[in-house]
Amino acid sequence: MVQGFSREPGTHGPVTEVSPAGQRKITLWAAAVALGGFLFGFDTGVVSGALLYVKQDFDLNSFEQGSVVSVLLIGAVIGATWAGKVSEGLGRRKALGMIGVVFIIGTAIASTANGYPMLMAGRVILGLAVGAASATVPVYLSEISPTKIRGRLLTMNQLMITLGILIAYLVNLIFSSSEMWRAMFAVGAIPAALMVAATVWFLPESPQWLISHGQADRARKGIALVTDEATADTLVARAQNRIAEEREKQERNSGTADTGTRRLFTPDVRPALVVGLTLAAVQQFGGINTIIYYAPTIIQQTGLNASNSIFYSVFIGAINLVMTLAAIRLVDRAGRRIMVLVSLALMAVSIFMLGLAFVVGMSSVLTLLFMVIYIAAYAGGLGPVFWTLLGEIFPPSVRAEGSSVATAVNWVSNFIVSLAFLPLAAAIGQGETFWIFAGICAVAFFFVGRYLPETKGRDPEQIQSALQSRFGHEADASTPAADGHAR
Repeated sequence: MVQGFSREPGTHGPVTEVSPAGQRKITLWAAAVALGGFLFGFDTGVVSGALLYVKQDFDLNSFEQGSVVSVLLIGAVIGATWAGKVSEGLGRRKALGMIGVVFIIGTAIASTANGYPMLMAGRVILGLAVGAASATVPVYLSEISPTKIRGRLLTMNQLMITLGILIAYLVNLIFSSSEMWRAMFAVGAIPAALMVAATVWFLPESPQWLISHGQADRARKGIALVTDEATADTLVARAQNRIAEEREKQERNSGTADTGTRRLFTPDVRPALVVGLTLAAVQQFGGINTIIYYAPTIIQQTGLNASNSIFYSVFIGAINLVMTLAAIRLVDRAGRRIMVLVSLALMAVSIFMLGLAFVVGMSSVLTLLFMVIYIAAYAGGLGPVFWTLLGEIFPPSVRAEGSSVATAVNWVSNFIVSLAFLPLAAAIGQGETFWIFAGICAVAFFFVGRYLPETKGRDPEQIQSALQSRFGHEADASTPAADGHAR
């Protein structure tokens, strides 16, 4: 439950493995926490269907329709920015409970809105919760995950995001015949209530947070729930040593112990920040949410009618889910780096072909095929692995702040792309717009090849050493070598 589960302090030997019963308990906790990811997916996906009927009831113009979608992203930026401070101050468990309550409030306002202003308020509040969840969930998952299954558990967040999107599409389909857009939004209250209940009744606090806040005894008891007392003692001691070493290193480098966001800009953390922020931007500027948010609109432009467009958007959501499940099986076997590289290569090719399909007027079948390949490539690599890496690349002492800043950049990028897509497509053509996304994916491929090390099975110290090596810096003398595999 403290990252680096499989190594003793100062050695490279394994400690006692987590029992199967302990792994099941940790997986159950992870599933409950990942309800935040489910709500992330649901509230970003449900608006695509609800908007078809909201615009009629409230007589929305094109700008107002776009703002109903994009205002959630503004809230998400704010929520992600503040999430690190909240979870660091109150603890991960309490922060997640508060996020669940905010989801319920936002859902209640959106589903009972009596006009455009009230609907916008509900969407902003939902955005606050979505952004905070997207920053907090990977941190918590990272801090309760044994190294052996860390990738699988961190990828669960993306699985729940894709499941949330698929359920949102299905809910849209179910209520489309009756045009009950309020019911579409209201369904989101169910997982939000379950998330709050989980934080109240059975989720433990992150051991890493407890140790860093002087509550080692509570952390030891929590770890002992899934392993034995000796292993709990070893892991707590290891975490305490790591925290002390990081503080000493900070004081050595700057004369004072930098805390919070300022610590992200120190030389030893800066490579992680560069990688994290770049991947956060690329995940959006690669074009994924133009497909997720505007799937029915894009499909309709291939010549299919509205009902077929909604049906095929459900199919796209299913492909997204299936490939995410495949990624979960692969992430702790194939490794993070190779999955991101393959994903970006396939994304670049498929979205280039999708653009070509619109430029030369290919058939609806070919257009849908390229769209499905693109979604599959994203969901099988960059989509879930980004959230895995976000929980791994930052040192434990600044993981909450690093995740918060990277997630905020992710949401800002999301907002820019979502707001600019339709005007840009109108100005230069939809196919040409997809070619821009293809170029971004190609550039990102070379960035990842140069600067992203493998993180599978590595402790935080080893990951930091590998990042320093990738950026041409000498690792700190106190940092252990990455088992001869720093690159």
